[in-house]
Amino acid sequence: MLRFHTLQSPEPVAVPAFHKGDGVFLAKGSYQGTIGTFLNIKDDDRRWADILEQDSRVRSHPVEWLQLSKQGNRN
Repeated sequence: MLRFHTLQSPEPVAVPAFHKGDGVFLAKGSYQGTIGTFLNIKDDDRRWADILEQDSRVRSHPVEWLQLSKQGNRN
C-alpha cells in the first residue's frame, strides 16, 4: 500500500506583518535600537529580512527582532 505524505518544516513560519517601505527598528539582538526601512523577507531563509538602515547600508536581521516603528516610513 502506498502512502503519500506532505513534507512539513519542523518549525511553523509566521507570515510577517511587514511590507516594503515600512519603518522598522530592531527591538532585540546585538543591534537593538537600529532604525531602518523594511525591504523584503530573504528568499533562502524566511526567518531573516533585509532592511535599509539609516546609514544607507542594507543588512539582514532575524524577523523576530523587528518591530514596526511608531511613525512608519511606508510610501
